[in-house]
Amino acid sequence: MAHEDPYPPISDYGLISDLHSCSLVSKTGSIDWCCFPRFDGRSVFGRLLDWEKGGFFEVTAEGVRSVERRYLPDTNVLETTFHTDSGTAVLIDFMPTHPHPAPPNSEDSDRRRRIVRILQATSGQIRFRVDCQPRFDYGTIVPHATGHGDHAGFAHGGVDAITFYCSAPVQLTDAGFQASGLLEEGEKLHAVVTYAPRFPVGRRSFTTHEVSNLKASEIDELFEQTRQFWEEWSQRCTYQGAYRSEVLRSALVLKALTYSPSGAIVAAATTSLPEAVGGSRNWDYRYTWIRDASFALYALSIIGYQEEARAFKKWLEWTTLGRARDLQIMYGLGGERRLTEVELKELDGYRRSRPVRIGNGAYSQFQLDIYGELLDSAHLYRKFGGEIDGDYWEYLQRIVGFVIDHWREPDEGIWETRGPQQHFVFSKVWCWVALDRAIKAARALELPGDVERWKQVRSEIRADVLKRGYDADRGAFVQAYGSKNLDAATLMLPLVGFISVSDPRMISTIRAIERELTSDEGFVYRYRGFDDGLAGTEGVFNICTFWLADNLILLGEVDRAQAIFDKLVSFSNDLGLFSEEIDPQTGEMIGNFPQAFTHLALINTAVQLDKAREASARTSG
Repeated sequence: MAHEDPYPPISDYGLISDLHSCSLVSKTGSIDWCCFPRFDGRSVFGRLLDWEKGGFFEVTAEGVRSVERRYLPDTNVLETTFHTDSGTAVLIDFMPTHPHPAPPNSEDSDRRRRIVRILQATSGQIRFRVDCQPRFDYGTIVPHATGHGDHAGFAHGGVDAITFYCSAPVQLTDAGFQASGLLEEGEKLHAVVTYAPRFPVGRRSFTTHEVSNLKASEIDELFEQTRQFWEEWSQRCTYQGAYRSEVLRSALVLKALTYSPSGAIVAAATTSLPEAVGGSRNWDYRYTWIRDASFALYALSIIGYQEEARAFKKWLEWTTLGRARDLQIMYGLGGERRLTEVELKELDGYRRSRPVRIGNGAYSQFQLDIYGELLDSAHLYRKFGGEIDGDYWEYLQRIVGFVIDHWREPDEGIWETRGPQQHFVFSKVWCWVALDRAIKAARALELPGDVERWKQVRSEIRADVLKRGYDADRGAFVQAYGSKNLDAATLMLPLVGFISVSDPRMISTIRAIERELTSDEGFVYRYRGFDDGLAGTEGVFNICTFWLADNLILLGEVDRAQAIFDKLVSFSNDLGLFSEEIDPQTGEMIGNFPQAFTHLALINTAVQLDKAREASARTSG
């Protein structure tokens, strides 16, 4: 890459995780993004958002000619192979998982957050380089670094600190640590970073002694434990269809983005990766959206991960309980409600895409669809064998009452626009879903509720959408009442049962979206020609493309759906990871990465493709 633009493509990164936080590792062996102690914590290595200030942790070979990488089968353990003129080396990267963690708010729990890196010369000899340069609080704090013996160091600043260990002799830099040397065939190098917050002076000798005396056997044991954890988890996947590898990788991504103390799934590992390079549509996705709930519950359940679905459902219950009017579109991983958006003006942003934001101001938006999504998640949980207790059903009835009182109001809509509120068709349809799922639950479980009233309002909403949300001149359901704009979100209408996909109005909507909202590759934009109150442009949205494929499957156009699916899958990176969007001009990944929503949609579409093929085979047979 040119000197003036040192940032690797987003696709160059792989994800490792310990189910509390995560790291992004580049093809060069550099960790350029890692937040501790949680996914939404302050970054310790963050040069993904500012190459000069952000900090990094690199383990690599000198004189690399080519690189190959993969995840070890059925795991989130990353393996990178460096080929040099003098030999070959394999780098193993992982964050040790702890199936039975300490209490989530305890210091011991935070101190178990660790990055482990093992470099082994597998042929010939290789010259290695280790460079650990932590920069705390999103690169705004340059730490004070001290050495401890020949192999360990300690860096602290503000409330954050790390310990560093390397099996090669460590040299102290101004604010970090370096090591270099030669590995002969079969020899290994170990490098470990451990998060050590709020470091009491009286405990320093204990911690540094512990780190400086790490043994190779202990590190190798951590590797075996972590690999075994992921392999055992993968064995629970019940999907055995044609897209087994893609589905399992997507499931592993979702698990890697899960905050184990609460069961919440973070929307993406990053903040402020731009929707267009150099643009300002840069948002913090390290939170959990209610919108993801029904998608996540369904995707996890259909491939055998009921335990994860149940944990996410419990998070939903205790996070959202309260007054119906206080329901938010998103929450922190621990259920936090105040996600104040702040711009970090000190940082340049990825490829100078400013501003860099932490927090997300959309948390306070009014979006009517979330009420339907909450009811749909309960409905799906019930369908897959879960229970709805009396207290939660009382709360869901309050949600239904809120929808009845407010469904006629405008809102900000699914895409979290920053313009004026409108009567978005997607939002109205999800209000219909709220009533529909409540009716189904009440009937199936013989639960209390004013079902006749709910049925009446459900009919009113449907009639209103069909009258005001469908534009006969455009031959399509439009984005909002009175608008002529198309919106890919209307592809959800048949998927939630609002209207049959074979209804002429839906067919014409699908065709209009194919004509007007797709790129040359056939990928789908959210919308075009709509003033959403934001400057700049964006790419095609991966999840919208999967929604189009889902509609084509329902129409019986399975070959076309599979062609779209296969093409989109080919735009994942070499590890099978997806960002939020694709730049239609360059084909590069843009937006936050990796994105849970995209991987949820991939699972659903793959399963639907298999079902359609099986049904076709039975019919032809």
